[in-house]
Amino acid sequence: MKTVLIAIGLLGIGFAGIAIKIWAKKDGKFEGTCASNNPLITKEGEPCGFCGAEPDEQCKEA
Repeated sequence: MKTVLIAIGLLGIGFAGIAIKIWAKKDGKFEGTCASNNPLITKEGEPCGFCGAEPDEQCKEA
């Protein structure tokens, strides 16, 4: 039972941390978070599959 309470507490702290991070950002938006624009994931020269940004551009809001 003690382990379950510790796990729930840690998950709560994690969710609270994410919520605070979103709340602290302007309009709750994170810049440059388009994972499909990551040059390590995509083939060379391929645009972002989500927003169409080229690898050397920042992600566009969609």
